Amino acid sequence: MDAQNVMETAIRGRWAVAGIFLANGFLTGSWAPQIPVFLTRLDISKFTLGLLILLFGVGAVTAMTWCGHLISRHGSRSVLRWFGLCGSLGLLVVALAPNVPLAAIAMFIFGGSIGGMDVAMNANAVAVERRLSRAIMSSSHGFWSLGGFAGGAVGGLAIQNYGHLAHAMVVTVLAFALIALAVGHLIVEDKPKASEHQKFSLPANPLVYLVGLMALLTMISEGAVLDWAALYLKQELSADLAIAGLAYAAFSGVMAVMRFLGDGVRNRFGAVATLRGSALVAAAGMLVAGLSPSPWLAIAAFAFCGFGIANMVPIIFSAGGNQEGMSSGTGMSVVTTMGYSGILVAPSAIGFFAEHSSFGPIFVALSGLLVIVLLMAGLAHRAEFAPEPAPAE
Repeated sequence: MDAQNVMETAIRGRWAVAGIFLANGFLTGSWAPQIPVFLTRLDISKFTLGLLILLFGVGAVTAMTWCGHLISRHGSRSVLRWFGLCGSLGLLVVALAPNVPLAAIAMFIFGGSIGGMDVAMNANAVAVERRLSRAIMSSSHGFWSLGGFAGGAVGGLAIQNYGHLAHAMVVTVLAFALIALAVGHLIVEDKPKASEHQKFSLPANPLVYLVGLMALLTMISEGAVLDWAALYLKQELSADLAIAGLAYAAFSGVMAVMRFLGDGVRNRFGAVATLRGSALVAAAGMLVAGLSPSPWLAIAAFAFCGFGIANMVPIIFSAGGNQEGMSSGTGMSVVTTMGYSGILVAPSAIGFFAEHSSFGPIFVALSGLLVIVLLMAGLAHRAEFAPEPAPAE
């Protein structure tokens, strides 16, 4: 295959992986406005809801722990095909669950599918970056946020006017069609050496775990907005369902815009400076959201938080994928798994505290976690090397 064909294949692969990010974000964002209905439909407490959302996180992290091994053996395109087409059905399965036990199983499956997609699509994006010799990670996450914005913005109105089940069916059809179209154009990585997947071992470099901790703290905050912002606006700030759904929509919409600009911002100011500024803005937005007396101010504050948090995860993931002494897949797997552990831990803990107090102080406390990321931002210096092609072995 000549150089022109290689480049054309890489460009098609770049847009195909963007479509996968878009579909994953759309499925995740469409879940957010379903949460208040899920709570009332099953007649459960916020703590029980937190435990069910916890199972989503358990499913995601469970899939992530062995998804890297699958990718090393079969490639990210094949893994994306399996997890993506399964994940497109996840929201519908949750919406159909008639009771708590079946809802628990459905949440585990939904989380596992979304989590497996996440690792595989990020790994494929790294492969595209190497093939193109330029960064695409922030803009790829921008497509994820754009999907989240679409899912959150339309979901509340669709559920209010047509019901939660009709909404889930339409989301399933759209996501399935997009994923089925995209997987055929994803690039195929070079076949790994046999020694690369003979046995599993944890990386010895401690820096990758500190980068993973930054991902954990960031994604706890991001997950809190996804899982609890709509309920916060509805129950504590007296917003109706359509307005409550705008909290995550505004957060994701602003994130999408900033992520499309993120590669340029990072190239100009550097990964560390961009991460520090982003964490400061995100912490301020989360603080105002937690102290807000009105739903519209809270929506604006969540949008401001999204402005800051937009490029934090892409920079942290790039840093994880460029750690010295390990493959990009190994570093990405560690950082992604640790990051999504925030989704595993945070929902039930937040549900427990909200059951005994309120959501406002919780969002204030989450702003403190983002300040910790600000203080650790120097550890992201390895992300500066993300645009460079991988050295030949």
